[in-house]
Amino acid sequence: MKKIVSLVVTLLLVSTSLLHAASFDASQLPEKKRTISGKYLSAKGAYEMVTKAPAKVLFVDIRTPEENEYVGIADQVNLNIPYMLNDFSTWDSKKNRYQMSPNSAFTMKIADALAARGLKKTDPIILICRSGDRSAAAADLLTKAGYTNVYSVYEGFEGDKSKEGFRTVNGWKNAGLPWGYKLDQARAYLVF
Repeated sequence: MKKIVSLVVTLLLVSTSLLHAASFDASQLPEKKRTISGKYLSAKGAYEMVTKAPAKVLFVDIRTPEENEYVGIADQVNLNIPYMLNDFSTWDSKKNRYQMSPNSAFTMKIADALAARGLKKTDPIILICRSGDRSAAAADLLTKAGYTNVYSVYEGFEGDKSKEGFRTVNGWKNAGLPWGYKLDQARAYLVF
């Protein structure tokens, strides 16, 4: 019976992603938001996939811990595993912010999170960042590491910028999906 339920859940997840893919033209995305695997979700698509089968999907916010704490986090996110970390000892003059460096533990932490949930490299992993750039790069890293079902939320948590420079175009927050500022220890990224 468990195998039948698991098969039905997997089929629902696949059909949801196929329906989404049929109505989405990835060639319209900026290059930095495109992935090797070509698997994308809108914020609403990610919400639907996660809420249909939360035990069969790993939903990871890959923004920095600071972004999670001060900008908010989606209620459905399982945990924060940053793809990049702020280096507070180095300034990026081009971007007028602290330098960001790759999180060397990223792939290992994803593997640990999957194992803790009883999931495999073939199960769906949804990655969300601020606006879809980092999640695409992180999805590529995981695809190269042998993960076969990694989705990038191309709108991100905050969305793209309007002509006025504000992140009001799309994204999790602008879609009215559930989120908040409460970051509990179970979802927080802790460096050990």
